[in-house]
Amino acid sequence: MERLQKVIANLGYTSRRKAEELIVSGKVKVNGEVITELGTKVKTSDTIEVEDTILDNNRNYEYYLLNKPREVISSAKDEHNRKTVVDLIATKERIYPVGRLDYDTTGAIILTNDGVLANKLMHPSSNVEKKYIAKVTGLVRGYEIKELRNGIIIDGKKTAKAEVRLKKYDKKTDKSLVELIIHEGRNHQIKKMFSSIGHDVVKLKREKYANLDLTNLKPGEYRKLTNKEIAILYSLIKKD
Repeated sequence: MERLQKVIANLGYTSRRKAEELIVSGKVKVNGEVITELGTKVKTSDTIEVEDTILDNNRNYEYYLLNKPREVISSAKDEHNRKTVVDLIATKERIYPVGRLDYDTTGAIILTNDGVLANKLMHPSSNVEKKYIAKVTGLVRGYEIKELRNGIIIDGKKTAKAEVRLKKYDKKTDKSLVELIIHEGRNHQIKKMFSSIGHDVVKLKREKYANLDLTNLKPGEYRKLTNKEIAILYSLIKKD
């Protein structure tokens, strides 16, 4: 048996200190009973409910950050037997990617078997920040940067405001390097945004997802998330 606040933190819902606050404020139930006493111990067979969310205390959750290489599918399996992001991670757990990156897009992607976190991060209302670097054809001019910042109509719907800046323009190759920070996850969104203003995306990389970046991770490499990083991800989807 372990202390309730430690179990909540270990399951990645929040930090131990925040878990203690939730317990004291009456927002935690064990087997349907509200628990407000710190130090209460629970068994793996107990049902723990935090802020109306039931935590799976019987399952070993795993959380990974992968630097996805090109020509890898963002899926648990592929009907054409192409390599998937799951194939790159050594685990016996049934993990799956949180969202998708295109076949030719590289960069940060989370994989986990925590369905609660994955579903909430992928929900349109999550508003999770994503940072991309795009290499595109031609010179992206100031007025086009402004259009991208204010929102572009794609698939009949305007994109949300974004942070956009031109990092570099190479006259020899006639290519621009553009940094974008968006809070949506629409299908092929970055490529469609640039296409709508007359530029094709040649290369696209997601450098950051929420609080997670690719420091010390080469393409194809991955690492486990820390408890602190998991807690931060949960805090991002608890804003409402």
